[in-house]
Amino acid sequence: MKISDFQTKDVINIVDGKKLGQISDLELDLRQGRIDSIVVPSQGRFFGLIGGGTDVVIPWRNIVKIGMDVVLVRLDDARMYRASEETDMGNGYGKVYREQQ
Repeated sequence: MKISDFQTKDVINIVDGKKLGQISDLELDLRQGRIDSIVVPSQGRFFGLIGGGTDVVIPWRNIVKIGMDVVLVRLDDARMYRASEETDMGNGYGKVYREQQ
C-alpha cells in the first residue's frame, strides 16, 4: 500500500462514529521500519495545508481496520490527546496533538 492510498481514505472514530478527516501524513519509526502513527488535520484546514487548527496524531495501535474507503480508529477519549509540539515556521500550521503517555 502506498501513502497516496492512505490519503484518500476517510478516518472514522468507531467510538462515536465521527469522521475525523483524511490522513495527511504518517509518522515513521525508521529504526524499527514501521509506521508509528497517522496524522489527520483538523476540520478547519484545507487539504491539511491552509488555515489554522490542530492536527490529531493517532497511534498505529489505535487503528482498528483499514478498509477500501475508510480507516477505522478507536479514540475513547478526546482528552487523551494533548498539544506536545507546535510547528512554528511562520506557516501557521498549528499544534500537533499526541497521545499522553
